Amino acid sequence: MTSLRQLLASNLRENRKRLGLSQEKLAAKVNTAAAYVAKIETGRQFPSPEMLERLAAALEIDSPELFSKEPMQIASVRKLRKEISTDIEHILAARLCEFERNFWYKE
Repeated sequence: MTSLRQLLASNLRENRKRLGLSQEKLAAKVNTAAAYVAKIETGRQFPSPEMLERLAAALEIDSPELFSKEPMQIASVRKLRKEISTDIEHILAARLCEFERNFWYKE
């Protein structure tokens, strides 16, 4: 059985690395010391609720995701959502261009 500290440590590290952040850069984003982030990632320290919220925001996730047992699933869903949004934007841009061509260049 995985403890909350272990889940937090693992998910914090994975999400930090996903964004390409060092412990120092993450610490700067949440206004704390890199040593504190290291202690959280090793399970030696457990942050306050306020710090959990700041960490989640800096990692661009919702706070409960820090304790998810399936972080890769969440990352996969987020990636799929982004891909779908990008596809929709491209389709809309193409349709808009087509509409403008037909509207302005009717003969």
